[in-house]
Amino acid sequence: MNSLNDLILETNFTTYDFFIVIFYLAVTLVVGIYAKNKIKIIDDFIVAGRKIGTGLGIASMAGTEMGLITIMYSAQKGFVGGFAAFHIALIAFFVTLFVGISGFIIYPLRKTNVMTIPEYYEIRYGKNVRILGAIILSIGGILNMGLFLKVGSMFILGILGFSPSGLMLPIIMTTLLVLALIYTILGGMFSVIITDYIQFVLMSFVILFTTYFSIQYLGWQNIWDTVYIEMGEGGFNPFLDGEFGIEYFFWMIITAGLVSCAIWPTAIARALAMEKAEDVKTQYKWSSITFLIRFLIPYFWGICAFVYFNNNIELGNLFFKEVNGEKLNNLYALPIYLSKVIPVGFIGLLTAGMIAAFMSTHDSYLLCWSSVITQDIISPLRKKELSDFNRIKIVRIIIVIIGLYVLYWGLIYNGSEDVWDYMAITGAIYFSGAISVLIGGLYWSKASQKGAILSLLGGMFAIFGLGPVQDAFNISISGTRIGLLTIILSMVLLVLGSLLFPDENSKGTKNEF
Repeated sequence: MNSLNDLILETNFTTYDFFIVIFYLAVTLVVGIYAKNKIKIIDDFIVAGRKIGTGLGIASMAGTEMGLITIMYSAQKGFVGGFAAFHIALIAFFVTLFVGISGFIIYPLRKTNVMTIPEYYEIRYGKNVRILGAIILSIGGILNMGLFLKVGSMFILGILGFSPSGLMLPIIMTTLLVLALIYTILGGMFSVIITDYIQFVLMSFVILFTTYFSIQYLGWQNIWDTVYIEMGEGGFNPFLDGEFGIEYFFWMIITAGLVSCAIWPTAIARALAMEKAEDVKTQYKWSSITFLIRFLIPYFWGICAFVYFNNNIELGNLFFKEVNGEKLNNLYALPIYLSKVIPVGFIGLLTAGMIAAFMSTHDSYLLCWSSVITQDIISPLRKKELSDFNRIKIVRIIIVIIGLYVLYWGLIYNGSEDVWDYMAITGAIYFSGAISVLIGGLYWSKASQKGAILSLLGGMFAIFGLGPVQDAFNISISGTRIGLLTIILSMVLLVLGSLLFPDENSKGTKNEF
């Protein structure tokens, strides 16, 4: 029997494919240099001067949301959950469509002309809520992206045929991070938008071909039958207890649905960068399709990887049995599957597309969190107003600091949860309170400053859903349940806090959808 490393090293990736990838990386560098000349004031750096039209806004949101981390964690869900994972994609589609039709949250928020969510907190609740909200948002958001770099590098490692052991993983992580830092620092949101558009075009082609080729290679009936034989009804029905269940379904309505499109700052940043508030609804209506695709296609790729390894006894041992005392992380299933079935030439284009997906997500997140820290924590705490030059300088410094943290966290974190579940819980540290504070501020005139503060603090209890934290406190409650309970707690705290401690002069105005 071949060793685990021998099985991994066999890949279709060639020197020809390598040059395709290098060409794409050179294009991204040119984009960063070009975008640098567009930066004049802080609005240019953070929201691209609010000059983003509907078409480019849709493409940019699609590019950001279809990141390599999304593809990897979604493929992992498809690998372990089968076709039952599709319910998450359908939830994302219908909730985003509802937001686009109604304008829920995003329309009145865009009309305020804020650049960040905490900036809205100050307008509605006061400076203290802005600073507190920004701190919690930064903690949850930066923790949330803590595994992005590692998981993206795992894809590159797998598709190139390198061994998971050794120094190649940290080397790839460092290389990708440096590239992402360079062009994000150079061009800010202009660089992000342009890169997202390039990724949108490239990934549209890559997605269609890879999906078609997988069906042709494996056979649709074989895919369906293998999932049914190996997973049973649980591979198709998300309401059965096991990988998902009813509780998980409701958790996804909040996380994959409402939060992903209308609460999460990187998605909201696209709405806030739109030229006209009226265009935001159109942007979200069309983006509902991309939110469906961002989950649905990677789930299917993960299912195809599951079928491929089940149909190949020797390769199946990589993930289903131990080989010489080793069992491979199932995050490697997708890249190794692709490395063995996608033909020479196209696999280079596929890899370039995946690196594009990696870049589009990292630039958006790095810019988002650094902007929040600068605009909503550092600037409000200073007595003297910061110039645009100094704001941009601080944002760039923080981008580098966050990047170094992501490299460090990716190397040391060893939680047992799936990547998607890790992201849902870390994100909940922020969005559990933000859901209540945003909705309450936009649609309930009695929402008060103290109620908002209590709600934001209550949301931090979501951290107890993380595996290492549960181990430290000897807790055995599912992350899904803790997340749902934390959201309920935050809502209750907002209502009770607002009724018991009302503002003397209410700043709220009721908005219609």
